[in-house]
Amino acid sequence: MQMWAVVENGQPLEPLEVATPIPMGTEVLIKVTHCGVCHSDLHFWEGEYNLGYGKRLSLADRGVQLPRAPGHEIVGTVVAVGPDAEGVEVGDQRIVFPWIGCGQCDRCRAGDDNMCTKLAVIGVVRHGGFSSHVLVPHWRYLVDPEGVDPAVAATYACSGITVLAAIRKLGRIDPDSAVLLIGAGGLGHSAVAMLRAHGHRHIIVVDADDSKRRSVLKAGAATFIDGKRDDLVEEINRAAGGPVLHAIDFVNNTTTANAAFNSLGRGGTLVLIGLGGGELDVPLASMVFTPRTVIGSSTGTVQDLREVVKLAKSGKLLPIPIHPMSRDDANDALELLRKGAVDGRIVLETK
Repeated sequence: MQMWAVVENGQPLEPLEVATPIPMGTEVLIKVTHCGVCHSDLHFWEGEYNLGYGKRLSLADRGVQLPRAPGHEIVGTVVAVGPDAEGVEVGDQRIVFPWIGCGQCDRCRAGDDNMCTKLAVIGVVRHGGFSSHVLVPHWRYLVDPEGVDPAVAATYACSGITVLAAIRKLGRIDPDSAVLLIGAGGLGHSAVAMLRAHGHRHIIVVDADDSKRRSVLKAGAATFIDGKRDDLVEEINRAAGGPVLHAIDFVNNTTTANAAFNSLGRGGTLVLIGLGGGELDVPLASMVFTPRTVIGSSTGTVQDLREVVKLAKSGKLLPIPIHPMSRDDANDALELLRKGAVDGRIVLETK
């Protein structure tokens, strides 16, 4: 099979050709037709993650061996199945759930594979969607897109389920209560669409790139705020009509997380998702005087993926902006993402 792979971190992806796997047991071989390009792919290409306080997490620490094809937002066609695979046939179109666990622990048996301590993520530990084929270890990780545009459906495997899981962590939200979103990229656009699908109207989006204002307002946000403002917290509270009770940070660096946290009112919740890195400064006494909740969130479950597809099929979940590119332009796609020049999602396509 052919792929664009990270051979050396920080260097251009290289075209490689390796033997196409033959599925065994419960495995299913998928020929990739669409693959979203996520900010996590950019971190993967860079080779490390900022853990704050001067600490770094390398790809090697995550069990990654190079070369490796990134890409975890995948839609493709079943081209071969192992003898024990059920529920799929050659020719079926499927979304690939990439957050593969060990399949044996309590978290995996409960359906929370993304919480497994022995993750073998497609596009990280396993070759991902920047290749012509991906080998899925079990048919339960495949979800029927049910007629949804495959380019949009691919994004549901990460941005869709990540956003759904994060919104659920905010708890009950009044439809007119302000929801703060930090970041207007693929996840931010997905969150606007998801909130609107659930009937929420007062959505405030913050981004340091003012050029994204038009697209995010078109998507259904009520307010866009320039993240470079010196009075950012005050402006957020003005737009919300007071301190916010619900916030999600899709950037999650020192600046954004602290701004979101300081925007919260009593009983407010901040969900942290992005991998920008840095530290959150939490004065301990203030957590008593102004009780708040800060919670991390990591992707979602296979069941979440099914629910996102169902919501999309109902017509309530509007598609985010999609920018199609050829898989052979994978390096250009990463560079556009690195420059922050994407509103919505780049999706690599193979004809």
